[in-house]
Amino acid sequence: MPDSLLRRIDHPGELRQLDRRELPRLAAELREFLVESVSRTGGHLASNLGAVELTIALHYVFNTPDDRLVWDVGHQSYAHKILTGRREAMATLRQHGGIAGFPKREESPYDTFGTGHSSTSISAALGMAVAAKRAGLARRAVAIIGDGALTGGMAFEALNNAGASDANILVILNDNEMSISPNVGALTNYLARLLSSRFYTEVRRRGGEVLKAMPPIREFARRAEEHFKGMVMPGTLFEEFGFNYVGPIDGHDLDVLIDTLSNIRRLEGPQFLHVVTKKGQGYKLAEDDPCLYHGVARFNPRQGVAAKGAALRTYTQVFGDWLCDMAEQDPRLVAITPAMREGSGMVAFSERFPDRFFDVGIAEQHALTFAAGLACEGLKPVVAIYSTFLQRAYDQLIHDIALQNLPVMLAIDRAGLVGADGPTHAGAFDLSFLRCIPNLTLFTPADEDECRQMLYTAYLLNSPAAVRYPRGAGQGVPERRQMQALPVGKGEVRRHGSRIALLAFGSMLAPALTAGEALDATVANMRFVKPLDDDLVRELAQCHDLLVTLEENVIQGGAGSAVLESLQKQGIVKRVLQLGLPDRFVEHGDPAQLLAECGLDVAGVVAAVQKHTRAIYSGIELAYTVNS
Repeated sequence: MPDSLLRRIDHPGELRQLDRRELPRLAAELREFLVESVSRTGGHLASNLGAVELTIALHYVFNTPDDRLVWDVGHQSYAHKILTGRREAMATLRQHGGIAGFPKREESPYDTFGTGHSSTSISAALGMAVAAKRAGLARRAVAIIGDGALTGGMAFEALNNAGASDANILVILNDNEMSISPNVGALTNYLARLLSSRFYTEVRRRGGEVLKAMPPIREFARRAEEHFKGMVMPGTLFEEFGFNYVGPIDGHDLDVLIDTLSNIRRLEGPQFLHVVTKKGQGYKLAEDDPCLYHGVARFNPRQGVAAKGAALRTYTQVFGDWLCDMAEQDPRLVAITPAMREGSGMVAFSERFPDRFFDVGIAEQHALTFAAGLACEGLKPVVAIYSTFLQRAYDQLIHDIALQNLPVMLAIDRAGLVGADGPTHAGAFDLSFLRCIPNLTLFTPADEDECRQMLYTAYLLNSPAAVRYPRGAGQGVPERRQMQALPVGKGEVRRHGSRIALLAFGSMLAPALTAGEALDATVANMRFVKPLDDDLVRELAQCHDLLVTLEENVIQGGAGSAVLESLQKQGIVKRVLQLGLPDRFVEHGDPAQLLAECGLDVAGVVAAVQKHTRAIYSGIELAYTVNS
């Protein structure tokens, strides 16, 4: 549109030049742009539609990027990206070489902190606020945190610290789920304006000075104020943390937002603003089903997200079905997720076994120690968790589960590269940080049936166990309904060849088998990283010139390192080529393309082996031709 307000804004300074009366029109244009843009690229939609007015108001009131905005979780930051010079770049969102789906410091000065994981914003913003105060700057730091992210323990640790400080930090709770929503209306909007005004804060300050000499009366006045505020708003908790609580207010009313934020910006010390928004606001399909529109693939915005057709089963589906089947067999089974019921494939279980399902919120540390407590009392906990989020509960895994040798099973989804979500969500490190933990058995299934059987095997162990599997579809291998325990710590040879042995772990078996045909190599499905099959490693080393380890994990400390340790332990000297993820964070993009760039597709494996064999012997002719 030639008269589009949105097209005229390339940075927030231009936004601040608009008349306030133009902002509702800008919000409508921004919302329409979001729907059209995300429908072409895929990404997070419902949460971003709900944050449109809040984003406009923040950039209208605060002097960004000098004032710092920290988004938590970052999947509500698309409107922020559009208003900060990346409108046209949204066409590349989450694509290889394009902009990220989360705030990224390298991408823009307006992205002040990377927030792909939740519950970090208040800590980061507090650090920024304290730094500004030490430097004598009037800069403000604002943490915008979703109600889901506020369930994370780290957020409360930061609230406790920030409330006891004199830092000029504003925490905005973007609440689109909590039961307080019905309280939003004219009265609470009026109170928000009042409680953030200079008049109220000045009266409060002067009254406190007067009452200092009369402690009993001062205490009575404090209690009376808290009682009055507690009757009309849920701010007592945050006041106890040391914040001045304001809200809840309507997060879609630009006038209320701007007036309230303008008042708060002039206040000193820790401030807390409670904003109530609606996921999917302005796009009825997303309003009606915000869960479906939380994260979407490409779709027709006029027709909505279409039902997915028949396709290969995903490992997540394999886990979900196994969980229900196992629960029918064993009443001791209980399932835990840190706020990833849908993503981890636990919807059916939660509906069929509601009294045995526990969603603990975005609280990974608590999830594992909670599981440990359940295990102490004779239950069999299964914790479904993404690889990248398991990193946040590493101490609990070591101290509360492994040290006590408790039978807690981890179903680790999204192991390896995850594609469009990028390095914040990639499961690149779990083999390295898990295999060094005593008492833990570590499984790496190579296909759907093996995943099902390994889940069953891990569950039967009376000790800590972890089954790690990738995101997305499997290999098309049908799952046997009958579950059968696999021999722990034993791999299998899937192809016999000569000179070269490919030792594949998990998802790398499929490319290893194809590469093995081209190289006439032996291919082993190692199955376990811990305990590693030392006997199989020895047998392969004795009759091959070169061992090649393949893993969708960083090379440092991973499965290949376990093979080297096995050889050293057995006194075997052998050439080993380790193939895995590189020593860098792999950016977002199409998973197949990313694996190819890392040399973990068939062509990459063959090329790496060909190059390495030239250092051993010459004259070998390989049937596979690598495309230049």
